[in-house]
Amino acid sequence: MKPGAGLAAKGRKVIIIGAGLSGLAAARDLTKLGAEVILFEARDRIGGRVWTSRLWPDLPMDLGASWIHGAKGNPLTKLADEARAGRSGTDYERSSWHDVDGAQIDNEQASAKAEALLRQARQGADGLQADVSLEEAIKASPEWKHADATMRRAVRQYVFSTIEAEYGGGWSETSSWHFDADEAFGGGEELFPQGFDQLTRHLARGLDIRLSRQVRNIAPEKNGVRVALADGTVLSADHVIITVPLGVLKAGSIAFATPLSPARQSAIETLRMGALNKCCLRFDKVVWPADIDWIGWQGPRDGGWSQWLSLARAAKAPALIAFHAADTARGLEKLSDADMAAGAHEALKVMFGNQFASPRAVQVTRWARDPWSYGAYSFNAVGTTPATRKALSGADWGGRLVFAGEACSAEYFGTTHGALLSGRAAAKQIARS
Repeated sequence: MKPGAGLAAKGRKVIIIGAGLSGLAAARDLTKLGAEVILFEARDRIGGRVWTSRLWPDLPMDLGASWIHGAKGNPLTKLADEARAGRSGTDYERSSWHDVDGAQIDNEQASAKAEALLRQARQGADGLQADVSLEEAIKASPEWKHADATMRRAVRQYVFSTIEAEYGGGWSETSSWHFDADEAFGGGEELFPQGFDQLTRHLARGLDIRLSRQVRNIAPEKNGVRVALADGTVLSADHVIITVPLGVLKAGSIAFATPLSPARQSAIETLRMGALNKCCLRFDKVVWPADIDWIGWQGPRDGGWSQWLSLARAAKAPALIAFHAADTARGLEKLSDADMAAGAHEALKVMFGNQFASPRAVQVTRWARDPWSYGAYSFNAVGTTPATRKALSGADWGGRLVFAGEACSAEYFGTTHGALLSGRAAAKQIARS
């Protein structure tokens, strides 16, 4: 955002809670407009759900956000260019699919049939008086009732790989009406071989960011807002921007001395946090087809070890990342890293042979158990509409308390560009008030 007519923040004091993409973007824009900005971040690092691990110094691993989803016209593309962050494209067409026994299969025909069944099921649900879950809509359809076991497995695999892994919610809780009520930018999918955190570090330059500072209570004052931290610190500001993940709001980790608007509180209760976890495996060398980006497996358990990203082509690295979403992801969070690595290795041996090498090292995420997020990103649960997210965004307490983040984006929820744009919108709202 560039300073312009109607935008001014000089002399105002703004506290931003959360130093993820949304909070950093808001802070940078407000600072440019002359505001005094302080960011409080409960973690001991910036970035929030942008988390680049450098446990392997020569191979950065993005344990949170990985891609620019749709690079054409995406504000993250411009930001990446400003940060001089190199990118590499991945392509779903470069994939290898395997059946339960590991044999390579042509998944295109099965996916087309599954997509058609899903489309028909949603058309049936459109005629209902109330929203139902995607699972209920599918299982109520005549096509599902007449499908054999093979077809049902194909549908389940399709739902996992294109919906659950995309939005983070299980089909039993996802809205059949509005799960995909988002918009997308054109262009390809691009990841960062040297880490997504290049963007957050670029945004954070020169900002007053205070790490390991948990906010416990927020209260309105006569001319502003009072913020109380867990360490006993109390500060006042003209405005506060809340950019913490939806999961933190749902958990009540931050107390509001005066109730939020009923519509905003209802939105917090209705929206859900999805789960998407990664099991990152490093090998001594690439021992799988080096020209593919994606590996799919229709294994014995729905959603178990069924989707993998290869970094052999995109990052020139001997690494694989397995994705688990929704209920499967939450269930596997109970396992140790060693058990996760063992499960991954068994799946790879089924697909590529018993001689497949053991991983040299592993890194595992457990976002649903993370007390600073309680999930990966928000999704539209049953009863959610685009209006729900609009109710979550915006301001309370006479414009002094503003909400931002991916969950506040009606158009781009669940994405890093949605978080970035929401933070900028919050800064603009304060500057115009």
